[in-house]
Amino acid sequence: MSSTRLSTSMACVLLLLTTGCSQGETKSAQSVEAVNVNNTLAASNNISTLRIGYVGSSEPTGPLGWAKKKGILDRELQKSGFKNITFARFPNGPDLNEALVAGQLDVGSLGDTPAIVLRARGQETRLLRITQFNTTAWLVAKKNGPRSLAELKGQKIATQKGSYMHRYLLGLLAEAKIAKDVKVVHLMTTEAKAALERGDVAAYATSSDLGPFLKSQGFPVIDSSANHQGLSGTSLVVATESFLAKQPDFSHKFNAILTEAAKDLKANSEEYYQYHAQITKYPIDIIKVSLPLKQISEEPLPVEGVKLLEGTKNFLVSQGLAKSNFQLTDWAIKEK
Repeated sequence: MSSTRLSTSMACVLLLLTTGCSQGETKSAQSVEAVNVNNTLAASNNISTLRIGYVGSSEPTGPLGWAKKKGILDRELQKSGFKNITFARFPNGPDLNEALVAGQLDVGSLGDTPAIVLRARGQETRLLRITQFNTTAWLVAKKNGPRSLAELKGQKIATQKGSYMHRYLLGLLAEAKIAKDVKVVHLMTTEAKAALERGDVAAYATSSDLGPFLKSQGFPVIDSSANHQGLSGTSLVVATESFLAKQPDFSHKFNAILTEAAKDLKANSEEYYQYHAQITKYPIDIIKVSLPLKQISEEPLPVEGVKLLEGTKNFLVSQGLAKSNFQLTDWAIKEK
């Protein structure tokens, strides 16, 4: 199957894109870039090459990005026999999932919702780590538009479908009992500000960093997941079972690397925030609001993060967005 056909079909069927999706739709430049990169990576797949995919900016952030920047990742993985470590950037979790399914990645760093949806379809991934938990989602309105959830009735709300912000929005609408009264459409975060300015949508459910940024630009905030128990997100690292079968000690070594990186970025918080701001192009004061360092986990499976992840899984199953239920204890890799 060609990469174009795989991208459109998998995005429709596999990954929570619940609006219509056609074979003729145009892929974003970022998505095309990610698929092209991974076609190259697929050819180089061998035991000495580690292929990592991540969602986000030009470089990964959080413990993974910090481990890469500080040289911790290269130093420690080379000790384990990895001569090459390749990174591929994806615009969202569903696109990264496609690459995992196609065997083009070994490890993926992504949000909870797409990772759970993929596992619930029976895809053979294992949860290595929760890197961040209590990640805030925001519901931001257009200027001179609605100011409350009640005022959203009959309106169009956008979000990046298949993301933790999407799950937050669905949970919020269900909680407010207005799910049937609004239309939810898919829109990438890169297009959100322009759509709100044009008035194409009444509101946008967005990420932890874009939310505070839009607020600073004068867009009203209707709601935040911080106001609701269980609606914030978690960031995960998963790996394919086929890769782990070849590298049985990988999860232990990789988690040790990310633990070291998490502790180092907290000990050097100003340096880390500068790096994060440089990569994401948001002002540093926005980054400090969007990413309290207490959200960064120093252990693979923090109790609070697991509890939040369990709630996310149960919600997705109850809404029919995850095709089957499963035990997190069966999904999570068991550390030695």
